[in-house]
Amino acid sequence: MALVLVLRNVLLLVLVLAVSVVLSFTTTAEASDNGFGATKQRELDRIWPGLPGQPKVGFSQFSGYVTVNQEHGRALFYWLTEATSFPHQKPLVLWLNGGPGCSSVAYGASEEIGPFRINKTASSLYLNKYSWNREANLLFLESPAGVGFSYTNTSSDLKNSGDKRTAEDALVFLLKWMSRFPEYKYRDFYIAGESYAGHYVPQLAKLIVNYNKAHSKSIINIKGFIVGNAVTDNYYDSIGTVTYWWSHAIISDKTYKSILRHCNFTADMASNACNDVVSYAMNHEFGDIDQYSIYTPTCATSLLSNNNATTTKHLRLKNTLLRRRFSGYDPCTEGYAEKYYNRKDVQRAMHANTTGIPYKWTACSDVLIKNWKDSENSVLPTYKYLIAAGLRIWVFSGDTDSVVPVTATRFSLSHLNLPTKTRWYPWYTGGQVGGWTEVYKGLTFTTVRGAGHEVPLFQPKRAFILFKSFLAGKELPKS
Repeated sequence: MALVLVLRNVLLLVLVLAVSVVLSFTTTAEASDNGFGATKQRELDRIWPGLPGQPKVGFSQFSGYVTVNQEHGRALFYWLTEATSFPHQKPLVLWLNGGPGCSSVAYGASEEIGPFRINKTASSLYLNKYSWNREANLLFLESPAGVGFSYTNTSSDLKNSGDKRTAEDALVFLLKWMSRFPEYKYRDFYIAGESYAGHYVPQLAKLIVNYNKAHSKSIINIKGFIVGNAVTDNYYDSIGTVTYWWSHAIISDKTYKSILRHCNFTADMASNACNDVVSYAMNHEFGDIDQYSIYTPTCATSLLSNNNATTTKHLRLKNTLLRRRFSGYDPCTEGYAEKYYNRKDVQRAMHANTTGIPYKWTACSDVLIKNWKDSENSVLPTYKYLIAAGLRIWVFSGDTDSVVPVTATRFSLSHLNLPTKTRWYPWYTGGQVGGWTEVYKGLTFTTVRGAGHEVPLFQPKRAFILFKSFLAGKELPKS
């Protein structure tokens, strides 16, 4: 995959389909849950009275496992945080983090859009003022098996994960989960995610659309999806990434020209010359910057040593350090999550690790990212299919991310050749420009000003306004 093997495996964070195969699991899946008693299992999954160190809240929470493949013993872990008000009237949003191999509990739930943040000592939680569960019921899924608390009893599953099976297992999960939570059947349903979930989200959406076509009484009422800093197309993403490095003065003119000369972005494998020049740029020109947020300082202390999540991060991104608190931005929460979710009392409260997984909970799985088998070169054809199916599709991009940068996303989306409905304009929140946006026929693209790879972490208020506008199907505010 040409430079992708360099740019994605070295760079990508976190913090991104055959229906017949899925159908073979579905009948058994639904019958199994109904046979056990959906109501009983639902109540067993309830988090009560709350998580250790959690402030008092008025919304319900549930977490636990759904088996997606009985033969292999694959089970996916979920965490549902219902809406803060009128949950029965609000949509269901499934959040997926990328990697591939990173946890939605670690990132989406604990750093970005979830209701809680973890304090520095991992002893307690505090409220996220801009949690997306103010507007929707949030379902966080650790996917695929091997991520976070999700597991498989078949070790070979960890060595042959890929896009196709991830989507298939996620569909089985949703069908079984909705049998356990029947109040969400037919509810307006959206999928959201970031980074490598730029693959997961549209691929799952397509699988659901196809499943619904084959079933007249489908319970998954999918309305659309929203993805941020999303891996989209290997070729255009790669060119856009290198362009971002050069245009933001991270690399020299000489290195930029050398990368363009030596890297064949259409090839399946990167040449030695391409590897060498990219490695030179990262080791000698980038410096010790946070490539997920190029304008915030790096952390002088507290590197997690002997930590799988940190090891995985270095596979994707050389010379990345954990970052210190700066202007309200504290991505060291990955370290706090490592401590908090490995606490036995937390695991008991969440009904997690019930089978005694033989490894610690980590934010990312280096085994999965090293052994990822199938990955589509481009999801642009999937976008076209889903636009034709009438889904609401929004793509957003934090503009200080150099890993899956705004230029990569713009290059990729431009090749959809969509007619423009509303021309490029600045959108506002709190009297300030929140970013820029353009509305096309079938898709809305927006930037989020001053945000890195994990947009809701860097710009929580702007991300919240973005999410509200998406759910409402309204254009972002012009003033």
